[in-house]
Amino acid sequence: MTEKRLTAQDSSNNQLREFIVPIIQILLFVFIIRMSLVEPFKIPSESMVPTLLVGDHILVNKLSYGFWLPIPFRKTNAYQFDIPERGAVVVFTRNLPKDEDGEYLEEDINLIKRVIALPGETIQVTSKKVWINGKELTEPWTTLWLSGGNKDFGPETVPDGQVFVMGDNRDRSRDSRFWSEHFVPINQIKGRAFFIYFNSRVFGDGDYLKRFFSIIR
Repeated sequence: MTEKRLTAQDSSNNQLREFIVPIIQILLFVFIIRMSLVEPFKIPSESMVPTLLVGDHILVNKLSYGFWLPIPFRKTNAYQFDIPERGAVVVFTRNLPKDEDGEYLEEDINLIKRVIALPGETIQVTSKKVWINGKELTEPWTTLWLSGGNKDFGPETVPDGQVFVMGDNRDRSRDSRFWSEHFVPINQIKGRAFFIYFNSRVFGDGDYLKRFFSIIR
């Protein structure tokens, strides 16, 4: 019986395999979690001030309204099982305008806004007030109208399967009031933003520490 000897090269290959395989497994697990369950985002603009500040790093629950397959660059969920409630802060990819050749005029981007009107409701925005089905909406979240209300809208009825969204910083937000396609398809909503875990500006201003590990309302 011949004894097979383990060469130094074989030993080195085994050690490399033992090192690489667990890393690949971890990365695959993180990828699936990120694409299907929870995804991190960073706030780049002031459109959601004071709820969200520039530099906030947030988590989004991707199982809030539908099931997302772990497929990169997919713009819609695989199965929708719920609709957002009014007041939910959501991340989505909106339909972008196209040129005459059908090409997008700008890059696909993720946006974060608050859901204001639901399917079938009539929405109107005028004189810094929001009206739903002819009744003034009482908003328990904080909003800012820094310029006294620079964009009115409606009245217009929200189509089935879509929602009307606005930023909390009303005069610093390009939202449903401005877009040619005013409403956001629910199957393009990636999920509800629920948690702030970090703010990148903390190194210049210690006051940002209080934003760590806070719930988004």
